[in-house]
Amino acid sequence: MRIAAMLCSLVAAGPIVAAPPAPAGPQPGEVEVIAGGIGEDEQRAILAREKEFNLKLVLSLTQGNYVADADVVVSDARGVKVVERGATGPLVLVRLPAGEYSVSATRGGRTLTRRVKLVTGKLRTEYLRWPADPKEDLPVSRWLERE
Repeated sequence: MRIAAMLCSLVAAGPIVAAPPAPAGPQPGEVEVIAGGIGEDEQRAILAREKEFNLKLVLSLTQGNYVADADVVVSDARGVKVVERGATGPLVLVRLPAGEYSVSATRGGRTLTRRVKLVTGKLRTEYLRWPADPKEDLPVSRWLERE
């Protein structure tokens, strides 16, 4: 009897409307970030998607080695941080609304900053290169000398 009463109250309340499905991918004004690129397979996977983004950061030493231990911050023209994350590899792809941004990456206490103007549908690549720290890094040239 209770079940019948509940069903009657639901019918009296009107039709049940399902929520619309969640949209796939980021909506206008949202930011999508992919970071990684450790190993050839991961690099290929990230680079295969780069045309979907309008900002690519490549993190390396000036001696050529890729680095993966930088903290990346992207701020809009008003100074509001729209991306703040640690890089999990030498490649960082970001999809942002068109506009002007400040890109900063910090590694070993040293921050590199770039001002960029992004356009929808056009990839902008920024190379952020730090000098090697002899205590922490083994540049490619020194590694090859050991062979």
